[in-house]
Amino acid sequence: MRVYEIFKSIQGETSYAGTPFIFIRTTGCNLRCRWCDTTYAYDEGEDYSIDEIVRILGKYDCRNVVITGGEPLLQEDTPLLAEYLVKNGYNVFVETNGSINVSGLHPDVIKILDIKCPGSGMAENIEWDNLKVLSSRDEVKFIVADYNDYVWAKSVIESYHLTDVCSVLIAPVFSSLEPKQLAEWIINDSLNVRLQLQLHKYIWGPDARGV
Repeated sequence: MRVYEIFKSIQGETSYAGTPFIFIRTTGCNLRCRWCDTTYAYDEGEDYSIDEIVRILGKYDCRNVVITGGEPLLQEDTPLLAEYLVKNGYNVFVETNGSINVSGLHPDVIKILDIKCPGSGMAENIEWDNLKVLSSRDEVKFIVADYNDYVWAKSVIESYHLTDVCSVLIAPVFSSLEPKQLAEWIINDSLNVRLQLQLHKYIWGPDARGV
């Protein structure tokens, strides 16, 4: 599989923000979100076998692994890698942009499913059937650029009763929507979601890689 980078850092997103993780960032993405912050992973990278990736992971003293991208499910071997890691005692997360069916992932893999809001320009690519296979361990994420995105996300959450299914995260587009404003909308609407900030960007800056 083609991988852009493998590194250990602090998880900056999800309900596990602040926790040490090993990141496997795959190359390539089928979407082109207007606010994408990992455009550098569209094309670059090197080819690794699953065995080579496992050997690299063994150098780190960490059992939390997130396979991210780009879009990791574009890589044919991602489900195989995730299953191998689960069976060898790793806590495995797959962060996906929500446009590719996730049902082929091992049931013990925690899915972090992004639902693209209209502001991203990619909302028409959502694979809505993914919402049918979520478990209580999974998480759904909305990244909102403005109030219209927030209202749209709120309607999806309510229509699919997502907060009854799993944790729901709402994050502002970094440097575009003020977290305070998003927090006020959530509070005023009594929305049962988690406000998410990209912790790694506040620690290392918005353009840092390998963190």
